Amino acid sequence: MHSPNLTENNIARIREIFPGCVTEAQGEDGSVKLAVDFDQLRQELSDAIVEGPQERYHLNWPGKREALLMANAPIAKTLRPCREESVDFDTTKNLFIEGDNLDALKLLQETYLGKVKLIYLDPPYNTGNDFIYEDDFAEGTEEFLRRSNQKDEEGNRLIANTAANGRFHSDWLSMIYPRLKLARNLLADDGLIFISIDSHEVHNLRKLCDEVFGEGSHKNTIAVRRGIKNVQAQFDNVSSLSQGHEYVLLYSKNSEVRLPKLSLAHEDKKPGKWDTFWRGTDRPTMRYELLGVHPESGQWRWEKSRSLEAVDNYNKYLAQAESGLSLDEYFIDHLTSTNIKLNFVRKNDEGTIQYYVPPSEGRLLSDNWMDITLSGNETQEFDTEKSVALLQRIVEWACDKNGIVLDFFAGSGTTAHATMAVNGKDGGERKFIMVQLPEQCSEDSAAFNAGYKAISDITKNRIRRASESFVGRNSPDVGFRVLKIDTSNMADVYYAPDALDKASLDLFVDNIKPDRTAEDLLFQVMLDWGVDLALPIEKQSIQGMDVFFVDDNALTACFDAHGGIDEDFVKELAKHQPLRVVFCDAGFKSDDVKINVEQIFKLLSPGTEVKSI
Repeated sequence: MHSPNLTENNIARIREIFPGCVTEAQGEDGSVKLAVDFDQLRQELSDAIVEGPQERYHLNWPGKREALLMANAPIAKTLRPCREESVDFDTTKNLFIEGDNLDALKLLQETYLGKVKLIYLDPPYNTGNDFIYEDDFAEGTEEFLRRSNQKDEEGNRLIANTAANGRFHSDWLSMIYPRLKLARNLLADDGLIFISIDSHEVHNLRKLCDEVFGEGSHKNTIAVRRGIKNVQAQFDNVSSLSQGHEYVLLYSKNSEVRLPKLSLAHEDKKPGKWDTFWRGTDRPTMRYELLGVHPESGQWRWEKSRSLEAVDNYNKYLAQAESGLSLDEYFIDHLTSTNIKLNFVRKNDEGTIQYYVPPSEGRLLSDNWMDITLSGNETQEFDTEKSVALLQRIVEWACDKNGIVLDFFAGSGTTAHATMAVNGKDGGERKFIMVQLPEQCSEDSAAFNAGYKAISDITKNRIRRASESFVGRNSPDVGFRVLKIDTSNMADVYYAPDALDKASLDLFVDNIKPDRTAEDLLFQVMLDWGVDLALPIEKQSIQGMDVFFVDDNALTACFDAHGGIDEDFVKELAKHQPLRVVFCDAGFKSDDVKINVEQIFKLLSPGTEVKSI
């Protein structure tokens, strides 16, 4: 039992009168609380300009500097392959990364810098009355939740900022800000990012994206239809109307990017037709003699030179009538060969001047996507799943046939499903990278009752089911390679001199953690060298030792640690002339062999880069 907090009550009263004078600030204990902006309040109560801090246009919040520091801080982690949970591990070019998406984005920086064509995000919404995520998590995620500002200092799960809580937007912005900073680095120069969001944070997200990508890189704020619940029907009045749409913010890597035309296909193609060339609006400058007709009122549809050219085009078509082409076929052939749309004008048998409306396979779309439903129902375990149709439209429109699609809030896996579906439709070879935290399913959830322990398990199973439905279609790749974020494969060997014992000294001989496999080491080397993590991998046995060949000769690796690597073995590898080769430091038969490795490759394969771990 406590007496009322009079300060909070006073701030609440000021907020009722001057809502713009109450903001969020960091308290002495580091927590985010409601606070009065006294400079703004003084200005509200003055009839003259009050001196104060220099004004500037920017988005700021408590924790922004820490969020930027978080984006730039290095990590000592790696990606460990998991064959048993993958589909077509050796040949697929798709990736599923399980772990903290902030760590994943940092690990991908070297390999995929400037290579991602399309990013789609459906981040957790700040809804105002619900938890952003369920609050039951697996052991090991607590550090992640605190570091990413998804738990407060007392260990409470970030809730969507009720007035009593005092955490309105700051925590959400601190969570999304470093991820967007890192994501921008991965986008190709002509890359696009789509972010689904509702009305609670769309205004802040727009400002934040303006800062990260540049205000000129904002292309559209797309409205997408959502289902409307009829619970309001029981009331005579309501606090606000039901929200019938949500938003998808569209930004480009830079402001010069041009978007491809977006059309909605008709169920049936519409053939070309003739329509009247006269319009009812009255513009004297657009009335002229055309094919012997000079209207006394109204106007022609086009200005004179364009109309005369269209008449000439139709006469040329008539002169080639012996070719047997219909006007539609003639129009399409010319468009295909020249990329120029011809205009045609004629006088019909009744003496009416007509112009030709070319055949159409669809209609142009604006940023109003109310023809498509936001939510999907492919899985029973997600209440906020996005529809495959929405993601298919985005992927088909914004990603070329060989592009990379990234989603680091993978959720139910809709983006991966949509990517495979679009590939199956047009024969493309788009690749996806999905990232999902192994968030524990609540014990009272449908997912838990269905046997799922973590959200990432649902995601992987959804992608597996989707991939099975596309086997045998145009898409050649319906697999995915599972990689899990973990600590570095290298053992920590930083000890004070008096703390060293025999066990510690052994680490200097074999500096690799004992639970790590050769394939674990391979992927860490691929990360360090910036080698594409989706390249095909083949394992061969050479002189009794396992050797990995990544994409034939992009990388060759032997992690034998039993001292079996001699000069004959090195010469055998050099015959393959790999671009890069890596050995385990403890694998050389002698120090002389280790010293001579680079000389052997300089002689037999001078273009090879040599490394030991």
